[in-house]
Amino acid sequence: MNRINIITLGVNNIEKSLHFYRDGLGFQTSVDEENPSIVFFTNRGTRLALYPRVELAKDINEEAPPEEGNGFSGITLAYNAKSEAEVNEIIQKAEIAGGKIVKKPQRVFWGGYSGYFTDPDGYYWEVAYGENWEFDENDMLVIK
Repeated sequence: MNRINIITLGVNNIEKSLHFYRDGLGFQTSVDEENPSIVFFTNRGTRLALYPRVELAKDINEEAPPEEGNGFSGITLAYNAKSEAEVNEIIQKAEIAGGKIVKKPQRVFWGGYSGYFTDPDGYYWEVAYGENWEFDENDMLVIK
């Protein structure tokens, strides 16, 4: 087991999150209804899914669902950009779409350039660029 196929975000308002990711950030999906029961995005590499938070909690344990948090549970999601300009562009798209910028793009301790935003449910996204990064044919970051 050495892969992640789908990352599912439990969301409070699937319609709002769909608009944020699809219309604001440009994630591609075949979903065209406004209030779907689940959304799968057809991005390259690992898939991203949106699912109502309450239903996701029930899926984990219907009798004693996990309590809702504030979106930060010790993990972040990441978008690896191919330039500093792309980092700025993605952060700006997120803000226009209704995301909250929590760290403006800047040079960081590891020598790269990154910033953070949160989506409508408080999930943290890092948008980062590293000068020596390489990408494979699926635009996935090559980690050596």
